[in-house]
Amino acid sequence: MPANASTPGKTLYLRNVPLEVVERLERLAAQAGLSLTAFAVRELAEASRRADNAALLDGLVHTSVSTDEIVEALAAARSER
Repeated sequence: MPANASTPGKTLYLRNVPLEVVERLERLAAQAGLSLTAFAVRELAEASRRADNAALLDGLVHTSVSTDEIVEALAAARSER
């Protein structure tokens, strides 16, 4: 959900955030033209999408192709260029 979504959210309080982390987040927020809160919500929303990665990967077709075979095929294709 975008940080500017109209649906109400839940308030999240963060404690013990190191000062250097806060300062870096403030710089990034300023560079993005966002408030610290809006920037933090955007970044947390992006990070939370990783929670679905395992289910997504489990839904993919599994093959018996090894990593070594893939690397070898990539190297062969690149050498043909």
